Amino acid sequence: MENSARRDAAEAIEAVESVTSSREFQDSMAKIIEERINNNYATSKADRIIEECSLAANGEKELAALIKEKANEFFKEDQYDIAAELYTKCILLDSSLALYYGNRSFAYLKKELYGLALSDANKAIELDPTYVKAYYRRASANMALSKFNLALADYDRVRKMSPTNKDAQNKYQECNKIVRRLAFEKAISSDHSTTSVADSIKLDDYVETTYFGPRLDGEINMEFMKKLIQTFKDQQKLHIKYAYKILLLVREYLIKLPSLVDIKVPPKHKFTICGDIHGQFYDLCNIFEINGLPSEQNPYLFNGDFVDRGSFSVEAIFTLFGFKLLLPNHFYMSRGNHESDVMNKMYGFEGEVKSKYNTKMAELFTEIFNYLPLCHVINERIFVCHGGLFQEDGVTLDRIRKVNRNRQPPDEGIM
Repeated sequence: MENSARRDAAEAIEAVESVTSSREFQDSMAKIIEERINNNYATSKADRIIEECSLAANGEKELAALIKEKANEFFKEDQYDIAAELYTKCILLDSSLALYYGNRSFAYLKKELYGLALSDANKAIELDPTYVKAYYRRASANMALSKFNLALADYDRVRKMSPTNKDAQNKYQECNKIVRRLAFEKAISSDHSTTSVADSIKLDDYVETTYFGPRLDGEINMEFMKKLIQTFKDQQKLHIKYAYKILLLVREYLIKLPSLVDIKVPPKHKFTICGDIHGQFYDLCNIFEINGLPSEQNPYLFNGDFVDRGSFSVEAIFTLFGFKLLLPNHFYMSRGNHESDVMNKMYGFEGEVKSKYNTKMAELFTEIFNYLPLCHVINERIFVCHGGLFQEDGVTLDRIRKVNRNRQPPDEGIM
């Protein structure tokens, strides 16, 4: 037993040394250090401001008011980290004022920390039920969390409390349309199989002689992928025939996958996990330039939110789908909250697809996103999913495996 433990320890040390000596690891650590420096900068900057305000303040409440003014200035300059730090100090000095929670909630919304924004908005409302902005913040947080009925109730409250607020009126109308559409879709849905958009797509479109982009006449190979990436870098489109072919192939593959995918990574082998890219195609290319193109020796897992916000979501998702088809057992994709119909309508992906291709393709993307796995487990030890851990305790891997993912994200439940 002791010898076995020593061998395991020796192998672990060797594996760590192998990884930490690599250029990729050193580059990654440099970025982590840079991020921490930036975070420390925000904290130290906030500390200096607090110290300066302390010299001019008479008592904690006055100090909190001075710090709040400074925080507002940083907020206006889009420096939300520093603003949030300062609002936190205000709360520590005077936790009775709803305004401080409301302001920090707004900063968290800007940082896309929707759970924290929701918590602060709730606290602000608890302290002051007449605080209109707190209801608006809570509605915005719930909207981002796809809790549309809750968001609608607060938007309705805001527009009644503040009838001249045009933004609240518009948000109410926008949210109401979503709620009504979701209710309609639920009413007409059934457990019976429905016709897929894919059934109406024919791949016999003529490819013009003026098209000089990559052609997909057989299976995807690395040469095709390199040409595809270069075509996108040159801001050219993949021909619609080949675009549909990729989508139909990836749909056929994803349908067969479970909701939870198990991944086996051999000892001492590299495995890269990437977070949100949100349509930033050139950032995706930069990842591949730094870390290497995907291959059997260089596997990847992209953990959701591939589209929306960025202007090149179409290019990003076709690149990812292409590698998924090329390397099905060495390239993995998890579904994020932006792989959903409502988010794609709100944050630009649907409009981008319609602009670059057509409405039918946008509908096909919605269907394909439903088939993306929800999470992955690496070597029975590492759990990877986009949304984080669950609010409820006792969720098991077997329960996740049984989740029916072929739908839009529900308002409740572990999905």
